[in-house]
Amino acid sequence: MEELRAEALKVQPPHEQAYFRESDLVELVKLDRAIKLDIRYAGNNNFLGTPVYTQARAFLQAPAAAALVRAEHEVEASGYGLIVHDGYRPWYVTKIFWDATPRDQKIFVANPAEGSKHNRGCAVDLSLYDLKTGKEVEMPSGYDEMTNRAYADYEGATPGQRTRRALLRHAMEEQGFTVNPTEWWHFDYKDWRQYPILNTKFEDLRN
Repeated sequence: MEELRAEALKVQPPHEQAYFRESDLVELVKLDRAIKLDIRYAGNNNFLGTPVYTQARAFLQAPAAAALVRAEHEVEASGYGLIVHDGYRPWYVTKIFWDATPRDQKIFVANPAEGSKHNRGCAVDLSLYDLKTGKEVEMPSGYDEMTNRAYADYEGATPGQRTRRALLRHAMEEQGFTVNPTEWWHFDYKDWRQYPILNTKFEDLRN
């Protein structure tokens, strides 16, 4: 991992020729106490089996963050809260993911040559947790599972899993997010094209 990190930090994101909004990344946990974090890439419980992030934090561009809070309020009415696994992702991490992923699994990771909506602060990976127990609920697949069970329209899950997946999707889509067809947990905010690819480390973002 340290070799991959060192190589990724040596290169720059793809150059973009466009007019973008000024970045305004907001830390999610400071907006609503009901939003929980389980930042998998800050620990070992991820598809690489090793920490990639140096801090367990989650950010989104301000309009996307505000929309996420509204989605949180909607799922609360059904007894759930949002648990966030990832938000803004520095571009160098996208490069690490790409370089570490086998060729036949690259459909599940973003190509650093194009950048990721996570890199723009306009994508979020999340699920639901039960407000009564505080525990994350079961969905059709695990987070970052690289199988067809992760597809947003996978029909082989239990009725309860499909219902919870649909609830999450409805709440997010009502607030301007779109689900990734191959990842039920991944949602892109509608204004992602208006923000640049960023490569700012978590350590360099304001508290």
